[in-house]
Order: sequence, then C-alpha cells, then structure tokens
Amino acid sequence: MNSGAVLALTKRELIRFLRQRTRIIGAVGQPVIFWILFGAGLRTSFKAPSWSEGLAHAVSYQEYFLPGVATLIVLFTAIFSTISIIEDRREGFLQGILVAPVSRLAIVLSKLTAGTILAILQAGLFLVIGPLLSMIGLGTEMDVSWSVARIMMAGIFLMLIAAELTALGFIIAWPMNSTQGFHAIMSIFLMPMWLVSGAFFPGGDSGWLFWLIRMNPLTYGVAGLRRLLYEQPLPVTPELPSMAMCLSVTLVATVVLTLISALMAGRSSVHNAA
Repeated sequence: MNSGAVLALTKRELIRFLRQRTRIIGAVGQPVIFWILFGAGLRTSFKAPSWSEGLAHAVSYQEYFLPGVATLIVLFTAIFSTISIIEDRREGFLQGILVAPVSRLAIVLSKLTAGTILAILQAGLFLVIGPLLSMIGLGTEMDVSWSVARIMMAGIFLMLIAAELTALGFIIAWPMNSTQGFHAIMSIFLMPMWLVSGAFFPGGDSGWLFWLIRMNPLTYGVAGLRRLLYEQPLPVTPELPSMAMCLSVTLVATVVLTLISALMAGRSSVHNAA
C-alpha cells in the first residue's frame, strides 16, 4: 500500500470539506439546535435513568443528551464525508483513481482517515462549547468533568466511534450511484440507528425496544462516551454497559466494518466502470 497515496487522498478530502462551509454548518449546526431545543422542551418531562441515582446532582435532559449530540455530529460528518464517493464516481474522479497504480485499500483508508479527523474536530469542539452554551442560559446547568485525562480518553473513544460510522457510511455509499438513494438510507437506517442507541432516550423497561437498543453497536459508543464525562464511576446497569464492554464492542465493530469496506472496494463493480 502506498502511504503517499493515502496522505494525498486524505488531504484532498479535508480541503474539499473545509471549502464547503455549508457541510460544516449542516454537520454541527443541526445537532446543536437539536440539543438546545430538545433540552429546553423536554426538561420538565425527562425521567432520569437508574444509573444517575448515585450522583450528587439531578441529571437534566440536556446533560443526558450531550454525548448523544456529539455522536450525532460524528454521524453527520461520516455521512457527508462518504457521500463524496458517489460524487467522485459521477464526476469520473473515482474511475481515475481505480485505474491508477494505487491500491484499493489506500482509497478506503483515506476516506476513513479524513472522516475520522473531521468528526473528531467537530464533535470535540461541541463537547468543549456545549457546557459554555449552557452557562450563558441556553439550557440547564450541567456537571461534567473536563480534566486533561478525560479529554484525552474521550478523544480516543470518539476516534473509534468516528472510524466505525465512517466505515459504515463507506459500505452504504460504495455500491450506490445516487445521492438521493444515500439520503433515503440515511433516513430509514442511519438516523433510526442513532435514535435507538440510548442517545435520545434511556429506553429502560421498554420491551422489544430495550433489546433493539442492546443489539445496536452504536449504543456502546454512546454509553462509553457518557461514562467518560464523569470523574465519578457510574454503576453498570442494563441501560449503561460497563466501559470494558463499550470499548470492546466499539473496537470490534470498527475493525469488522473497516474490513468489509476494504473487501467491497477490492471487488469489481459495474458502477465503477469508466
């Protein structure tokens, strides 16, 4: 594999994203609006999950929703970074790369690297400014920990979530030749996947929905990020898996989805014909 090709393609993806400011606004602006509006609207009706009973303060909905919004920003960034595959195919750039002396794995790694970098920057920025927005009145007061060690651990874990979702976006986008079809998949699969990850509501004793949440690999990403926001250890409950479980499931899902992406890119497809 040519590391120079990975670096060049990654740089191209980053430059293209940064030049399209509407993509930045869409990836960050909508989740932040959701966080502010839902935090204000559901403040009084929110029932705190069982794992918060041992905390010294009552968990507000905005505080509960914080890691979910960070994950949503990562999801949107993964969508915007992998939908460019369809655009590159339509414009002929992808066909040129496929016939060049560049390995298919380099194409996959460049997409995953660029998507992960962009997601980390945007989600990390939100996790820093989120509590500040709350302090100036855009929500309720939150009690989260921002020590250097916590920031580093959260950054590493966000990197895993970003790689996982970018690889998933790659798998969906690679066989497609229509951006409309990608948006349809986003509406019926990716967004529901986020909704049933414990990001938007705890789930609790909700019958079949509870088991759907447990089987969703993104659930463990949200739960792991939630644990990293507190210095105080949180109990292990059905709604909040252990950190070891969160890390293991997220890591395995990232590796598996990356391997599937590489296998799909290595296969010939009529959509990639020049």
